[in-house]
Amino acid sequence: MDYEVTTENLRGRVTSLGSASGHTVIIDRPTAGGGGGLGFNGAELMHLAVAGCVSNDLFREASALGIRLDRVRISAWGEFAGDPPVSTGVTYTIEIGGEATEEQLRALVARVDAIAEIPNCLRRGTPVKLGRVVTVASGS
Repeated sequence: MDYEVTTENLRGRVTSLGSASGHTVIIDRPTAGGGGGLGFNGAELMHLAVAGCVSNDLFREASALGIRLDRVRISAWGEFAGDPPVSTGVTYTIEIGGEATEEQLRALVARVDAIAEIPNCLRRGTPVKLGRVVTVASGS
């Protein structure tokens, strides 16, 4: 399955809208960094991608096993260090509840930790490359 997302800044502002498949998210810098402080920054989005992927996969795999989940809360965090700053790693925790035994829920979490796409992309070092660049000069 192919994925494509797009970001486009709001006219003359740092604040951008990110979109994919008809959904949107606000992307911004903190006000202290020159942004409007209205949305997620890139680091937050990376951590949110981990948490969101794990959440989606928990529900998918639970459904396949006939487990009804009624509580899933995931927290993901990490730091950036160096110059340029890079992630020192992502850690996530899961609170999960549903119509299953503790053993079944722990097995579900272990399965999802092993197969979740975004965490595995980060663990395996997915290549990232710059593609085409289009410039539009506004003055000389």
